[in-house]
Amino acid sequence: MRAFMAGVAALALTATPASAQEAAEQPSVEAQIGGGGRPVGANWARSPVIAQHGMAATAHPLATQIALDVLKDGGNAVDAAIAANAALGLMEPTGNGIGGDLFAIIYDPATGELHGINGSGRSPANQTLDQLLEKLDGAEALPPYGALPITVPGTVDAWFAMHERFGKRSMADNLAPTVRYAREGHPIAPVIGMYLARALRAYSAREDEFDFSNARKVWFADGAAPEVGEIFTNPDLADTLEAIGRDGRDAFYDSAMTDGMVDYLQAQGSAFTRADFADHHSEWVEPACVGYKDGYELCELPPNSQGFAALQMVNILKNVDLSQWQRGSAEALHYMVEAKRLAYADVARFYADPAFAALPEELLTDAYGADRFELIDPAKATPEFAPGQIEIAPELEGEGDTTYLTVVDGDGMMVSLIQSNYRGMGGGLVAPGTGFMFQDRGELFSLDPAHPNAYEPAKRPFHTIIPAFVKKDGKPFMTLGLMGGGMQPQGHVQVLVNIVDYGMNLQEAGDAARFNHDGGRQPTEALEGPASDPLGTLYVEPGISEETIEQLRTMGHKVEVVDNGIMFGGYQAIARDPDTGVLTGATEMRKDGQAAGY
Repeated sequence: MRAFMAGVAALALTATPASAQEAAEQPSVEAQIGGGGRPVGANWARSPVIAQHGMAATAHPLATQIALDVLKDGGNAVDAAIAANAALGLMEPTGNGIGGDLFAIIYDPATGELHGINGSGRSPANQTLDQLLEKLDGAEALPPYGALPITVPGTVDAWFAMHERFGKRSMADNLAPTVRYAREGHPIAPVIGMYLARALRAYSAREDEFDFSNARKVWFADGAAPEVGEIFTNPDLADTLEAIGRDGRDAFYDSAMTDGMVDYLQAQGSAFTRADFADHHSEWVEPACVGYKDGYELCELPPNSQGFAALQMVNILKNVDLSQWQRGSAEALHYMVEAKRLAYADVARFYADPAFAALPEELLTDAYGADRFELIDPAKATPEFAPGQIEIAPELEGEGDTTYLTVVDGDGMMVSLIQSNYRGMGGGLVAPGTGFMFQDRGELFSLDPAHPNAYEPAKRPFHTIIPAFVKKDGKPFMTLGLMGGGMQPQGHVQVLVNIVDYGMNLQEAGDAARFNHDGGRQPTEALEGPASDPLGTLYVEPGISEETIEQLRTMGHKVEVVDNGIMFGGYQAIARDPDTGVLTGATEMRKDGQAAGY
């Protein structure tokens, strides 16, 4: 039955040939037939979604529908965002789950203020760097699997912090749709099915190094990944979410469930105690905004996330008029890539948990942005950029595995939320009976004790996940997010440039071909000494012309074309007209997502 259902789904969705041999003999779909035409807009994008009373954009159509159901039932955007996030933890386990962390920006129309929440977890309070190094036994970085890269999962606490401040419906009601889907089942979506298969291959290759048995029982019980269209259930997760909805935040952080998680983690070599979970707390933080041009401002959250990297890029790029060149030209891409490299040199030097390392205020000033802009050679790529000369008291750039969602309600409350287990589905470990995987976010600690991002007890590691918000003429305008590790800040800026400099609508701005510059110094590397890959590699999608690629190579960039979309993230956005309240939403082709409203 499983094979039949999967076959029907695959045939309906992709017109898959009858055999691998036949597939190999046939040219790609693109080679067989080209794209169609549209009466309005770009031929390679569909229309954005337009509605009035409420809208959600998520990486899964069912999660989007859950969010709309919550809005229609009297919930607000925060209730709907929590409900959608819970659903995505079940339906998109390759991107997120309650074993991970959460960041969000919330616009409150009652006060006209932006609020940021940092829901990231900390390392064990009783484990020093020396003790960690002893466990690593000579390894130069934390691994992406097992007990050592796990930090306290922050998502559930962040849900309750958001709900306490803004929520209208009970948490039990907000979690109920996911509890039902977890018990009764939901069909696996195409992109998520591909990621599940990738995850199984990756974990299986190293499962002799950590306990993968519980994860196998949850997602790969018959030895294979769930196939597209197959009905998937997760009764353990249903029980976990039901307990959280019924008993509150402490059901996860200070209960018998906590004891079970801690006992399991300790058996795998972790130093976590129940107190590490019970003492965990999210923090409300103030978003920072930087003006770009034409009245547009980009807003991001402060470290330990990398959001300020996008603001630094904006501060650099405002010194040049990109619109003088065509979108996708070598000149425009060169300036954007060099701005990214300059910003990320500072990321690697300064970004860390602010409770342990102060961030220089100069990084977001117009003057500093202008100074960094002057370092860009308009004719060629600079071999290596150093961080700014500011006095202060494993590789980052993978595609990452994250989900972003956004919800706007009829009253104008706007939520920009991102949530992740980090690399893969997380660290591979699942406590018995819980139905979720612990994150491997601690992989992003540096092991250099002199580095601001060095591992320390009860410390939050550098974080890649960032929600964004855009203002226009001082008014709230758009929620924005883009999944994918180090892709995220440069993705935010690319979308903003597409809208502001090139006049694209929300859908076109996300569908348009992107670049992903990977490399440069990393926050996980030693503070001093050479970077492992100072120039890095500029990856581009097929929509970037061959002429542009050759010109970029002539300018000194190392350019490679990647056509599967994986490393270029996944985008959602909702814009709100401040005068009419009309909402415009978009998702994009690289994920299974859907924007919908009513």
